[in-house]
Amino acid sequence: MYLSLNDIQQMDKISRLNLINSITGVKPSNLIGTKSKDGFSNLAIFSSVVHLGSKPPLLGFITRPAIKLGRHTLKNIIETKCFTINHVSTEIVEKAHYTSAKFPKEISEFKMCGLNEIYHSDFSAPFVKESSVKIGLHLKEIIPINSNKSTLVIGQIELLILDSSTINDNYILDLEKSKGVGIGGLSEYYKLKKITDYPYARVDELPKFNNK
Repeated sequence: MYLSLNDIQQMDKISRLNLINSITGVKPSNLIGTKSKDGFSNLAIFSSVVHLGSKPPLLGFITRPAIKLGRHTLKNIIETKCFTINHVSTEIVEKAHYTSAKFPKEISEFKMCGLNEIYHSDFSAPFVKESSVKIGLHLKEIIPINSNKSTLVIGQIELLILDSSTINDNYILDLEKSKGVGIGGLSEYYKLKKITDYPYARVDELPKFNNK
């Protein structure tokens, strides 16, 4: 199959959405928790969370175009400068998926989707009690993406909450042990299974690969 830009643009909307959202492969599955200035909690599933650096510890995620700040997650973060990122595990994957429904601001996705909000430290934003990995962040930067009017939100990690048994001696999180879930496309979910691990890649330690 060969598809040019013109071919892609001529596809019907749903087919194009499905193809372009799945073509990158498995993406991280996270629930982002926020609370509005007037006290309404919000929870939304995202597959765009990305590592941006470890010193300082920064994570980012992409929000879709916000029409007059109609996106509750982005609006709440701008108002409070605080949000949480919570891993989706196999036990809560169905509940997590349905947070993508367009609930009104006054209706909490926590309550509607059977998840519990909890609070830690001085974070005004809610964490997901059932999540295996919880990350508290303060807003550092918002970068508009002019190509499609979406937004890159960057936060600095202020708090990590996770089970120590899921961290190995090198402080690497074992996503299989934490029962992490990946997203393919918009609504397909995958279990994560560790295949192997390799040492830091150095030119003078390169294995002898056979070219076919």
